[in-house]
Amino acid sequence: MKTFDMGSMEKRLSEIDESLCSPKTLKIPSLIRSLTFERAGLSRILSAIGDIKEVTSSLEETRELLEDDDRELAALAALEIPEMEMRLEKLEHQLKMLLIPPDPNDSRDVIIEIRSGTGGEEAALFAANVYRMYSAFAQKNGWSQEIFSSSGSERGGFKEVTFALRGKGVYSRMKFEAGVHRVQRVPETETSGRIHTSACTVAVLPEVEEVEITINQDDLRIDVYRSSGPGGQSVNTTDSAVRITHIPTGLVVSCQDEKSQLKNKVKAMKVLRSRLFAKKQEEENARRAETRKSMVGSGDRSAKIRTYNFPQGRVTDHRIHLSLHSLKDILGGDLDQIIGPLIEAEQEKLLSEVSSGL
Repeated sequence: MKTFDMGSMEKRLSEIDESLCSPKTLKIPSLIRSLTFERAGLSRILSAIGDIKEVTSSLEETRELLEDDDRELAALAALEIPEMEMRLEKLEHQLKMLLIPPDPNDSRDVIIEIRSGTGGEEAALFAANVYRMYSAFAQKNGWSQEIFSSSGSERGGFKEVTFALRGKGVYSRMKFEAGVHRVQRVPETETSGRIHTSACTVAVLPEVEEVEITINQDDLRIDVYRSSGPGGQSVNTTDSAVRITHIPTGLVVSCQDEKSQLKNKVKAMKVLRSRLFAKKQEEENARRAETRKSMVGSGDRSAKIRTYNFPQGRVTDHRIHLSLHSLKDILGGDLDQIIGPLIEAEQEKLLSEVSSGL
């Protein structure tokens, strides 16, 4: 087992405690969150190292008793050693898990964008299925939801819908949903009973605070217009809908769900900040391409991650080659049976990297 510099870790803990007491830090919620997250991780690592040292010391002393002249004492030591070795092995595994580099975004809330893809009206109906699946999953986890914008289709589907999910550990679980979701089923509009394939894309963006992303107002073009419903019908008689274009990147965000122009602008800016933050992260990830390729759930929106096969009642996650014949339950919000294995697969890959460095 690698020797750890506990002194440096304890020094860093002291620095974090000092920073958390600083008035400057208290003005920046995102900094408080990151420092608290780092402190909790360091504390768990130090505690695990302390336990390992204690058990290792006891194990060495017990092994010495095997040579004791008191044969009864030596026999007792022989009985205790296997249990102590198992305890030490378990603690070392726990330490390796703690040493897995944490995703700094795991504690964040998320903004999710679902867009219908190939398949026309059927794709829009499937996008609505996926939205309801996430809504049910959020409810099961006690997360709150806020719709930012939506564009409906003629038959009650979604051409696109953007919404926020907020609660404990939202990003740590929802990040695995980013990508292309494909559906295979007989559309309601199909009279011959042929199975069609359509798709929707899901983007999962960490929600960021205003102080984390600096946006120059001169880089924005803000247009207002009247909101409309499915088929282009007008649903508002005032120019309350807002479209914001970030000129340097070409990113465009629209919001029309609120009757207030100001509220639509606030929501659109939230989405824009999250998109800019995600874009910055994607650029950083590109510089670490080889590492990113080894990760489950890299967030690549162009990658087909999952297929929902209605005739067979099957859901297949292509990243870990997992097939489950529980489509109805999954669409009803029971996503843990997929997300759990995805988390385990990611941890196994990261754990192998950590183990090779110890």
